[in-house]
Amino acid sequence: MIISVLVVDDQALLRTAFSSLIDAEDDMEVVGQAADGRQAVELAASLAPDVAVMDVRMPVMDGIEATRQITSGRSTGAPRVLILTTFDLDEYVFEALRAGASGFALKSRPLEELLSAIRTVAAGEALLAPSVTRRLIAHFTDQARAPSRAPRGLDELTEREREVLALVARGLSNAELAETLRVSLPTAKTHVSRILTKLDARDRTQLVILAYQSGIATAV
Repeated sequence: MIISVLVVDDQALLRTAFSSLIDAEDDMEVVGQAADGRQAVELAASLAPDVAVMDVRMPVMDGIEATRQITSGRSTGAPRVLILTTFDLDEYVFEALRAGASGFALKSRPLEELLSAIRTVAAGEALLAPSVTRRLIAHFTDQARAPSRAPRGLDELTEREREVLALVARGLSNAELAETLRVSLPTAKTHVSRILTKLDARDRTQLVILAYQSGIATAV
């Protein structure tokens, strides 16, 4: 399966570098490039890429608003957005994650790491390592936000699924879920898949945010 990628960055040299790297891989292809968020939204609609590699700070429309527009509506069918950022977990990254991004990659890291990040996001897996997840949780806690209105479908979750969601919010992988719950790996994957469907979420990153914003999970 070939992963189709849209590269979005206002710097032409970076767009070229990212695109060349991605096109050199057997399982990826760049289907379009955009220099700002507005172009990204238009190309995402016309090209339907699997993943949009998105810069945050851009003219005309920034990456946060572009992410919000690209991921809205067709939650399970919309392109997944991988945010490119210069600073690790700055406020722009948090806003982008809340807007619907599936994860982020640092521009300061080797370009090869971008390939791994694209594959992870395309597969719908969590791109946030446990240490990053803890910092994300701490951010929501420090902001002292009251739980927002429960997402649609939350009341459809079984008690077991609520337990699984809380564990996912702590950053547990499917294998760790299986071990913690003493179930098989396929059973753990099925639980996560059903939760994604019921909450109309794109991936595990969105489940983490939904869990904490709705109050079903709390910082320990």
